[in-house]
Amino acid sequence: MKFSEITKEQWEELSPYLDTCLLPVTGITKAVPPYQATEWLEQLRDLMDLIEIPFKGRVVTYPAWHYVDDNVQLEIQIEQWCSSMKSLGFRYMIVVTANSELNVNSAAVDLCFKPGTGGALPLQTEVSEAIRGLWSGQAG
Repeated sequence: MKFSEITKEQWEELSPYLDTCLLPVTGITKAVPPYQATEWLEQLRDLMDLIEIPFKGRVVTYPAWHYVDDNVQLEIQIEQWCSSMKSLGFRYMIVVTANSELNVNSAAVDLCFKPGTGGALPLQTEVSEAIRGLWSGQAG
């Protein structure tokens, strides 16, 4: 469910069920040609589809974070933002990024999915198992 689809009244009613926040991060750190920006956005979309489609009704997707000065600063900002979202009531924070160089090692981030070597995306089964493990308290 997109953040923009939730009214104030709905949030008050649905928040106990919408316990997982999805933060998409394109993570573009420098000027890139249009075709490369398109590739990153397509990867981000494909990663988001692995979560949004099978887990609709429990996950709220926030707007994507596209442009950043550097990865280290972004990692700090993600920590702060995800902590504030948890204080808002989200129990779980999932970050998806098209930036394979971004390392999200934060206590406020429960899972992070990104392209692997050569830009390969994680498999649907890996993503689903990780999320279900998180929800059942078995995430590692």
